[in-house]
Amino acid sequence: MQIQSIPPMRAAIDIGSNTIHLVVARCTPHDLEIVEDQQELVRIGESVTATGEISQEKSKAAISTLKRYKALARKHKANPILVVATEAIRQASNSDAFLEEVLSKTKLAVQLISGTAEAELTFFGSTYEVYKEPRPPAQIGVMDLGGGSMELVTARNMHITWRTSLPVGSGWLHDRYLSSNPPTYDDVTVAETFLQTYFRGLQLKHQPPVLIVTGGSANSILFLARNAFKLDANHTQITQQDLIRCQGLLTSLPAEEIAQRFEQPLERARILLAGALIIQTVMARLRINVIHVSSHGIREGVLLAYERYKKRWLEIVSQSAEALNQKQSSDGKSDGFGTYTPEEEPFAQSGRRLLQERTQKMLEWPEEVLKHEDVEAVHKMRVAIRRLRATLDAYQSICDPKSFKKVYRQVTQITDTLGAARDTDVMLINLHAQLEQVKSEDKAGVEWIIQRLQKFREQKQLELETFLQNLDGDDLRRQVELCIREGVTSYGKS
Repeated sequence: MQIQSIPPMRAAIDIGSNTIHLVVARCTPHDLEIVEDQQELVRIGESVTATGEISQEKSKAAISTLKRYKALARKHKANPILVVATEAIRQASNSDAFLEEVLSKTKLAVQLISGTAEAELTFFGSTYEVYKEPRPPAQIGVMDLGGGSMELVTARNMHITWRTSLPVGSGWLHDRYLSSNPPTYDDVTVAETFLQTYFRGLQLKHQPPVLIVTGGSANSILFLARNAFKLDANHTQITQQDLIRCQGLLTSLPAEEIAQRFEQPLERARILLAGALIIQTVMARLRINVIHVSSHGIREGVLLAYERYKKRWLEIVSQSAEALNQKQSSDGKSDGFGTYTPEEEPFAQSGRRLLQERTQKMLEWPEEVLKHEDVEAVHKMRVAIRRLRATLDAYQSICDPKSFKKVYRQVTQITDTLGAARDTDVMLINLHAQLEQVKSEDKAGVEWIIQRLQKFREQKQLELETFLQNLDGDDLRRQVELCIREGVTSYGKS
């Protein structure tokens, strides 16, 4: 009688932009028996988006989590403990110092992997259960939505045919455009402007019949939909209609209420709308109505890759990713998300057109603001300039860096000047509404605050008027026209 050997116990930790995630499993080259699956919402990407580096606070929280996960993996006698880091760490100016500190304080060696290697590992992890089915789909797409980036992959007959990594994630979108709680209609409009503009460069030539979406945001949205709309607990699909209903909740209720009502961590509740908007934009772009949500991803991919290739796992995965990169470059086309259909406007051409149109739209408002006839003129100009900045964000990859920096600095200055005036207007409106409801003994205090704010608003109005009178619209138009270089086609490639 042959005794069947017990598969070895391994552990993988993923340091992402939103979460640090641990999986411990018994592993074979094609299957996993997961015994531990935990995640901590640290949001390293929040500090990277704000300052360009990992803050001491985020570093301390990450190291504390890694120590706890290491102890848990050791408790299960897992060996080795494989640790990878992704987009937020790739982007951070102090990533080397962070990785050295992690090694010093936890004795865990972190592998900083490329976006393309991340896409490949995520594909392994999110599809291994699908390919155990008797009749798996011949063509499949995978989307991994993280906090700071998104990986997209297509495959045919279990072989990857195309993949890419994009620096757009739920945490990044929230921090950039949706920081109000709950996000306002204007916040959502500007975020959608960015997404719809950015994804113009992602046309699908061959639509995969099945799209699997993985990542914390997708799984949390699925959990929200189950709780809010009484879906079956085993339900793993999300429709466009489900997403629209979720967005209705997420724009109506503050994050604290979403967290309490629907059993979501507060920090996750804050960024759920951003995740829903990204997923819906991709679904619309790919013309699909249903996605399949997987709880597996890069961690499971790391474990499977290690079991297949042992100590050379990352080298072999990276070589495979690079080989596919070269093939995609030499072909000049892809079998997936990145090709253009002839009737659609080229990415760079649409960039030039949209930047010029949105610059012109914004420049229609300074005169109206200075007239003082339309009380909403400041608000309308602010929305227009925020939409222009979102368009600049979307086309940054194909802009001349020097011209882009000059225009972006001026646009940000206009946005901040308008924002100071508009935010004060909103506070005054809210205080006047409160004044009618407060007790008589409290009215004097509220009136005092209103008087101080009105003086502050008058000061900001003078600053705004001076700024707008000195704004050279013709010069701004010329600068915008110089942003996108001639000969550029899409995503910075000529």
